[in-house]
Amino acid sequence: MSIYKIKDLETLSGVKAHTIRIWEKRYNILSPERTVSKIRAYNNDELTHLLNLSMLNKNGYKISALSLLSCDEISQLVWKLRKDITVDGSQENLIAALINLDEELFRNTLGKLIETIGLEKTFSQHLIPFLDRIGIMWLVGSIHAAQEHFISNLIRQKIISEIDRQVIPEVTTTPILLYLPEHEWHEISLLFYQYLLRSKGLYTVYIGQSLPYSSLQSCIEKLNPKSILTCWLTSVDHKFMVSYFKQLHKDAGGIPIYAGGAQINLNIDLVKKYITEIKNSGSLLKHFEESV
Repeated sequence: MSIYKIKDLETLSGVKAHTIRIWEKRYNILSPERTVSKIRAYNNDELTHLLNLSMLNKNGYKISALSLLSCDEISQLVWKLRKDITVDGSQENLIAALINLDEELFRNTLGKLIETIGLEKTFSQHLIPFLDRIGIMWLVGSIHAAQEHFISNLIRQKIISEIDRQVIPEVTTTPILLYLPEHEWHEISLLFYQYLLRSKGLYTVYIGQSLPYSSLQSCIEKLNPKSILTCWLTSVDHKFMVSYFKQLHKDAGGIPIYAGGAQINLNIDLVKKYITEIKNSGSLLKHFEESV
């Protein structure tokens, strides 16, 4: 069973640690164990309970009233709310789906967000913060690989399904080539880039994960793309990154290279002479719409 510190609960639930302590002391809503060093230790059930309370509180229920209810009564109220999923309660739903491996809750929450605000805003305003939270949970060891893979694959499937619904752009020019380097398997961001570009009617060729450099060279020679777009999230040696983009810049023969992701952001000063950084969806569209 996963164990959380109070700071983890704050990060995951959005409820300040100070508020959690007050709720515990005043309303006895959680009963954490104490480590040898007297640090609060919470389990999955307590995290789920706090997520439920946070959602109900955001929807007008007072903590003083909720503290008098049983866990079953709390669950019934939450179930009623989830039948009419709101944008405001989405983060709690997404985290609960992660903890409990609840595909139906995740898909319903994501579907409602996309229906209400569209995939672009859903990704930037909800999925990115959610994925940041997952990253923190992974670092502190409060989720296991199966949970992370479960949610990542559901997100990946949803973006692919949204791409599949788009009209294939007419081939009137050379394409934008999208790929991930050989060490990289995390394609959610690149898939989202593909969705955004296709939504603007831009002609793209999506190669995907872990492309060997020799195959990338072959694609460049065959397609002669108007630009190249990649994403780096997995940590690599700095010298390797510089050498890689220096060689790609040379082999691309003047074709613009765009790159996003955490590793690009952290090391942009080392590679900015070879690439243009994509910081967010706004900068992505600005660069590519200007090039049309």
